[in-house]
Parts: sequence; C-alpha cells; structure tokens
Amino acid sequence: MLYAILSLILAFGVALAVTPWVRKRAFAWGAVDYPDQRKVHSGVMPRLGGLAVYLAFVSAVLVARPLNSGTLGLLLGITLITLLGIIDDIRGLSPRLKLAGQIVAALAVIPFGIKVQLFTNPFNGDILYLGALSVPVTVFWLVAVTNAINLVDGLDGLAAGISGIAALTMAAVAWTQFNVLGLPGQSGAILLPLILAASILGFLKHNYHPATIFLGDSGSMMLGFCLGAISVMGLTKSFTAVSVILPLVILGIPLLDTTFAILRRYHKHRPILQPDREHLHHQLMALGLTHSQAVLVIYGVSLVMGISAVALNLVSNDQAAVLLVILSTMVLVGANKIGVLGTRVRRERTAARERNTPK
Repeated sequence: MLYAILSLILAFGVALAVTPWVRKRAFAWGAVDYPDQRKVHSGVMPRLGGLAVYLAFVSAVLVARPLNSGTLGLLLGITLITLLGIIDDIRGLSPRLKLAGQIVAALAVIPFGIKVQLFTNPFNGDILYLGALSVPVTVFWLVAVTNAINLVDGLDGLAAGISGIAALTMAAVAWTQFNVLGLPGQSGAILLPLILAASILGFLKHNYHPATIFLGDSGSMMLGFCLGAISVMGLTKSFTAVSVILPLVILGIPLLDTTFAILRRYHKHRPILQPDREHLHHQLMALGLTHSQAVLVIYGVSLVMGISAVALNLVSNDQAAVLLVILSTMVLVGANKIGVLGTRVRRERTAARERNTPK
C-alpha cells in the first residue's frame, strides 16, 4: 500500500515538474502547433506534452509494479507509440505511416500476454474463446482507442481530462470486480489506471484552459494506447456477462465521437481521414458555449458514462440491458440534438435555403 501511494505522488509530481522542461524542448525541437481555420487556438503552441505524461507514468510504474510480463509489454507498447508521436509532433507523419506505427506497437504487446482472448455473451453468459482471432481483435481495439483519443484532442485539457476520467473509472470497475464481487484479478488492474490518472492530473495543471502546452500526438496516442492496453489487461479478462461492454462504455465519448465522424464523412462523401469542425467540442462551441464550458460539459458526460460503467458491473444482466438501452438512447438523441451526426448543420442549411427562396 505504501508503495502504491508513493507511486501516485511520484506520478503527479513528475508530470507537474517535468512539463515546463518539456515545453522548452518542444520549442527547441520545433514541435509546435500553428493555428488554422479548423483549430481554436490563435497562437503558436508547443505540442510535446505527451513526453511529460509518459515520463511520469513510466517512473511511477517502475517504482510500484514488479516487472512481470504484462507490465513489460505495456511499457514497451507505450514507448513505441510515444516515440511515434514525438516524431509526428516534430516532423509530421502521413496518416498511413502513423497507422502502420500504431499497428506495430499493438503487435509488440501481444507476445507479453496483452490480448483479448475471450468474449462473454452478455445475453446468456456463454464464453467465446477467440483463438487465432485474438490477434486481429486486439490490434483493432488498441488502434481504435489510440485514434479515438487522438481525434478528440481539440480543446485545452479535453483529451487529457477524458482520459483521466476513463482511467479512474477503470480503477473503480476493477476494484468492484475484485473486492466487491470477489472475482479473480490482479492489483495492477487497479493501480495502473490510478498511476495514469495521477500522471494526467499533474500535466493538466499546464494543459487546462488557457493551456501553455498541448498533448500533441505523442500524448493523445500514448493515452489512448495505454487505456486500451490496460482495459485488455484487466476488464476484458473478466468472465462477467457485461465485461465486453464495460470498456466501450468507459471510453464511450471518444469512441462515439470517432464513429460519428466516420459516418458523417462517409454520408457527405468526404475522405474518412479528412478533418472537419463537426466534432462534439466544435458543436458545443457553435451552440454558444465558451472553451472551458464545452470542456466541462464533455467532462460531465464522460463522468456519467463512467458511473454507468460501474453500475453495469454491479447490477444483474437484465438490469444491465435496460440501463444500456436507456444510455444508448440518451447518447443518440443528444448527439443528434447537438449536431455531431451532422443533422444540425443540414437543418441550418435547409432553413437558410428556404429563407432565400423567392415565394
């Protein structure tokens, strides 16, 4: 317990103390973000913040955790993804090259036992072992979460805050599984996400609006990859019927925002990888919310999703099904109302055409 507490203090302290040094390195190495019409900041900003979070997380894990196979695999994976992000922050990489690097990082953790080996049918509780399919399923999951956090990183403190809430939720779910429900597990499933949350909290002192440094791809990809890997190491190994659903609920905001972006761009016949200004945070600001208000609203929704994930873990299968239906309905109605699906923009254009059409 003492080592666990010290590791959390160390993670927070390192992130808090190292970030100003990383900020100077970002300017020296040319890892800066210039404003454009899609972005909300107006000046040149350093974007190497992920290096600070990485250093904080790794140093704390080395203090708190024995270097077993899973821990080594996690550290290897986030090291590769952070290096990829640092290169992108400094020099810029094509989307295809970044995707290839993400796949390599995902494949690198599989020999260490970090892979989705089974699914539990939420309807009847049957166990489905994936066998050879475990490799592509794991790679898909890690790459999907990595890019989801990367795409949601559009406002000061947004991706870091969402990731911190997700990490705390994973720790809470793991604690209820292993201490309340009595399911078998490892203490790392609780401690690792707590260390990640402490690292993020120390960095948020410099990243919350008005930010002095951005996460950059080095940070957003590292956080996404780390969250995806921790969920595989802990939550998906449970034999409970809702285990397959929990990571999807915990990471619901970035995953849904990414899914809606893909569907929206496909519907509008745009390239899937082409950025736009119709993400959740863009739509909230278009409704009149300030920068900080938009971030706090998304924090609030992420917190609701997190509480829902903990509740799903504690209720019966029938109750979990009802809760999922209610939660899904609320999310879809809210997304449509705000305009994340692109409907608000289409309604505004239709109304504008009607106003300009001679009667």
